[in-house]
Amino acid sequence: MLKLLYLTLFSSLAFGEDLHSLLQFAQEHNNILNAEKIAIHVKQKELKSAKATLYPSVDLGAFYIRKDEANPFSPGTTYGIKAKVGFDFYDGGVKNYSIEKKKAQLRATQFAYGGKKKAMMLAITQDFYQLQSLHASLDAREEASKAVVAQLQRVKKFYAVKMATSDDVDRLQSAYDRNIYIIESLKFQIFSLKKSLELKVGKPINTLEISKFQKSFSQKKIQLDTISAMQYNKQALQKASKSLGSAYYPHIRIEDSYSFFGYDDKPLFAGEPIPLLDKQNTLMATLNVHLFDAGVIQKQKEALLLQAQELNEQIIYKTKEQKMAIALALKRIETVGLKIKSSRSALKSARSALETITQKYNAGIVDNVVYLDALSSKTEAKALYEKALNDLEVAYAFYYYYTGKNIEEYIQ
Repeated sequence: MLKLLYLTLFSSLAFGEDLHSLLQFAQEHNNILNAEKIAIHVKQKELKSAKATLYPSVDLGAFYIRKDEANPFSPGTTYGIKAKVGFDFYDGGVKNYSIEKKKAQLRATQFAYGGKKKAMMLAITQDFYQLQSLHASLDAREEASKAVVAQLQRVKKFYAVKMATSDDVDRLQSAYDRNIYIIESLKFQIFSLKKSLELKVGKPINTLEISKFQKSFSQKKIQLDTISAMQYNKQALQKASKSLGSAYYPHIRIEDSYSFFGYDDKPLFAGEPIPLLDKQNTLMATLNVHLFDAGVIQKQKEALLLQAQELNEQIIYKTKEQKMAIALALKRIETVGLKIKSSRSALKSARSALETITQKYNAGIVDNVVYLDALSSKTEAKALYEKALNDLEVAYAFYYYYTGKNIEEYIQ
């Protein structure tokens, strides 16, 4: 068992984390998502509570009454127990509408969780590939820094024997110092973004492995969970409005109570104890009708319907926004594809140019200004190409997100 633990730890340190494993871990350990899961449990409990109101209520109680000055016809002390069963025979549909409202609220909370989960997965994906791009830039800068150091050491040797000027040394030293500054800046950006990613995922991250998305397009669009949540919230408001309207219907309640009595200091009449009840069953039916409230309930009902109408307008807008976002995601994929093609060509050209200019620089045909420009061009071209590759993965993640898919299912 201990050996297996060591192997697991070693593999995680050696091979790092891929995107799929990070997304899977975040779904169980992200605090925001866990809070949403608790919210679902709350709504489930509220629904069970609403359903329980359909059953009769049972009450059990005890009483004790003592009179300091008892009259001749009642006992000084009375005590007993009482059981009561109550049932709402008719309530105008209040309880049923309340249950339907709770069901809609539960579904809204479930879809809200789904929406936040997918948004969190997209945010983690963006951080993941941005980190990959920053690491690529850092690698390119460190590679360039090694080349500058090699040339700086070479020129210093020439300067020592009067074969190079101090200006040649200063230019290379300045390029090296600038590169070091950029490297440290990139390291800070990587550190900050890594901490942000660790917060979203819910655990420390050592290294990241390469991850890629499937490059496919689906004709089927699924409504975003956030829109579905809004639709169920609208339903909940409509049910709450109907529940308020039920207040104008008659409410009939039936209660049956059974009591046992005991007495101390029983009253006497003509020397004989007065007969008192030992037990009593009471059946009671009540009818209540809400006749007048100056329009309070009606106004509350209208307010809820207006809130539902407001949500409906937001739903229409969000539906249009989703359609627009899908179109933008497709355009983003197309644009990034062109960027990859262009940056690949630029990198090939920059590599070739740097190789040629380095040979000429070593031979003294060109000066260090030309060399540094070529080195900078190659460094930027490499970073841009790697960033373009990562941007393509993010573009597909956006496409899968806005078509309503679970993006982790499309990771190869």
